[in-house]
Amino acid sequence: MARLGVNIDHVATIRQARGGAEPDPVAAAAIAELAGADGITIHLREDRRHIQDRDLKILRQTVKTRLNLEMAATQEMITIALATKPDCCTLVPEKRQELTTEGGLDVRVAMEQITEAVERLQQGGITVSLFIDPDPDQVKAASKCGADCIEIHTGSYADAPDWKTEDRELTRIENAIKLGQKLGLGINAGHGLNYSNIKRIAAIGGIEEFNIGHSIISRAVLAGLERAVRDMVALIQYA
Repeated sequence: MARLGVNIDHVATIRQARGGAEPDPVAAAAIAELAGADGITIHLREDRRHIQDRDLKILRQTVKTRLNLEMAATQEMITIALATKPDCCTLVPEKRQELTTEGGLDVRVAMEQITEAVERLQQGGITVSLFIDPDPDQVKAASKCGADCIEIHTGSYADAPDWKTEDRELTRIENAIKLGQKLGLGINAGHGLNYSNIKRIAAIGGIEEFNIGHSIISRAVLAGLERAVRDMVALIQYA
């Protein structure tokens, strides 16, 4: 059975919107673990738009399952990762102007830089995954640079406008899984997955872990809202 890694970046996004202390992604991580999450994923971005250095340090101390740090393959992030020792580092592309990660790493183009990052992180005892599109050349490049795992970018599948396109993207993902397995890579997947589209991709098998954030946090805002309002009303009425 595939594992679920819950990405809590958007909890931090809500916090940063007001610049205060809540909601705390550290508390969100604990709740996610209690609810059955197999791991916690965070992305420490160069611009620190959501997750902060403080969050990473505390989460490293408090996460009881598995901490996956998404990061760019920069010297700054490698230094931070080696100091905090997450269980896994997932190397992702990063652009300041993007709302969220827009696609996979071009491992072929940045082979030298990524290989160096992989080697340094592995020497520090950290498992390394590369976030890539379901492209056979990228899967082969990920294996060549020594990565332990790949995380298949499922955004094109999730954003498919019709069934024909979705089927085509699903086939690409399935082929990438088979090739990755043949090359001895661990297989993860994520980006854009939600409560509707997860079924088809989970059914094909071969994916060891799904990393999902936005749809889970979005549902939590709605499913937990009634209780939050009732509790606040009670506090006001019975103060």
